[in-house]
Amino acid sequence: MEAKAYFINLRVSPKKARFYLPAIKKMKPAESLEFLMYESTDAAVILYKAIKSAISSAKQILKVEDNLLNFKLLSVEQGQKLKRYRPGSRGNAKSINRRMSHIKIILEAIKTPVKPVKSVKSVKSVKSVKPVKSVKSVESVESVKSVESVKSVKPVKSVKSEKKVKKLFNK
Repeated sequence: MEAKAYFINLRVSPKKARFYLPAIKKMKPAESLEFLMYESTDAAVILYKAIKSAISSAKQILKVEDNLLNFKLLSVEQGQKLKRYRPGSRGNAKSINRRMSHIKIILEAIKTPVKPVKSVKSVKSVKSVKPVKSVKSVESVESVKSVESVKSVKPVKSVKSEKKVKKLFNK
């Protein structure tokens, strides 16, 4: 599944718009928006708006979130030229070409890998069962019970540590 977006006759030269393409193509569209947000050139602003529009149309068409989109095609082509003239010396006129560009963006949804369900292996039957060892003496069991009955044991205080603590808090 893919979503296409074409932007025609944008008032930025293709050479200036192509400057950002190698960096943007490696990223996901959402990451490229963050990258372009901090660029101040006109080409970056136009590319930002174009990619943002392409993402929103892809969300509607493909019904996926923007982090699951990827660039399939991102290209900037030359559009029309507006020819203007500036007066020069000795009655000459110097031509100025104001170039426009076409931006073509095709976004595709990333295929999430579906993990196959693993079949559960049958458990092998146990050949021999070992008997549980019995308690040899009753005295060892009683000693364990007496240890559990003791609720809390106060630690032995050292005289030196108490003096140090008093000095710290009295200052």
